[in-house]
Amino acid sequence: MGTRIQAVYRVESDAKSIEARARGIAVEQSVEMPVAAIVSRYVLDEVLGRLESVEDLGGGEYEVRIALASATTGYEAGQLANMLFGNTSLKVGITLSDAVFPDDIVSAFGGPNHGLGGLRDRVKAGGALCATALKPQGSSPAELAGLASAIALGGIDYIKDDHGIADQPYSPFAMRVPVIAEAVAKAAAHTGVPTRYLPSLNGNLDAMRAQIVLCRSSGLDTVLVTPMLSGLSAFHTLKRENPDMAFVAHPSFGGLSVAPSLLFGKLFRLLGADATIFPNHGGRFGYSEDECRRIAHCALHDWPGVRPCVPVPAGGMTLERVPEILHFFGRDVMLLIGGSLLSAGENITRETARFCEAVRAHE
Repeated sequence: MGTRIQAVYRVESDAKSIEARARGIAVEQSVEMPVAAIVSRYVLDEVLGRLESVEDLGGGEYEVRIALASATTGYEAGQLANMLFGNTSLKVGITLSDAVFPDDIVSAFGGPNHGLGGLRDRVKAGGALCATALKPQGSSPAELAGLASAIALGGIDYIKDDHGIADQPYSPFAMRVPVIAEAVAKAAAHTGVPTRYLPSLNGNLDAMRAQIVLCRSSGLDTVLVTPMLSGLSAFHTLKRENPDMAFVAHPSFGGLSVAPSLLFGKLFRLLGADATIFPNHGGRFGYSEDECRRIAHCALHDWPGVRPCVPVPAGGMTLERVPEILHFFGRDVMLLIGGSLLSAGENITRETARFCEAVRAHE
């Protein structure tokens, strides 16, 4: 008998309908046809989704647990997402809230290439990490390189492209990446902090493959990827093909009826995110403290065969909040500050240094 993934859904329903709704999910996420019409014993025994339990959570909401055959995923990232929440994502009042993966799934996808320890080693850090983003869109390669240099002189660990900076005519990837990489390397040589620049990969799989080649030739070993835009399969393929590279996952387009802790914390980690960015509580996206705590837990909890993934709270981060955020998340975290830091203008090197000092003071 093959292994099974336990998929967990939160379902809005009345008591009279919940059993039928739950069994409907089990069918929809496996055989997707009337069970009475299936004659194959193998399909009925090994492929059909199994309703494991229904728990009344109160307030018209239920937790439904369904066991889905691992073999139906084909051990491929896109099909894994399809089997977990394909057609059911089109239905009203259903959220995919969690999934428990058996060992064969974990082995097939492998998790991060480097994880928390690897991202610390890259910048010779022992505690919490600090990061920022290059903005705004519309800036030229020279302007972005100048900004990156000024930030790197403040001793920051990681500088990423804003996820909206792609391959636009005003800042083509092939022109932008080498000059920013050179500027950051020069600043790092001056400060002694091995600051890493993370270009934002974009386009189809072939384009991103070529971009990684350019990144490597520019001396870079860490990149930013947006799995929900590039595609989960493309992301996992890049991770698998480039074991020397670390991948930081951006959450854009991730606002689906999937629990953020599962998507950003567990699924991105399983597919290979070394670090995962998510909206922090108290910021502009409205995530709660409990949601952020769950994301961080899913990214870091002990998972045999899968390295820890660095939680990266972001969105509305300010220097004043650094002690509070480090108290909340602890030292296994990377703090990403964007607009607040960039608002410093000509004082950005000084403000970057203050940010890094505030983070490292808690090591």
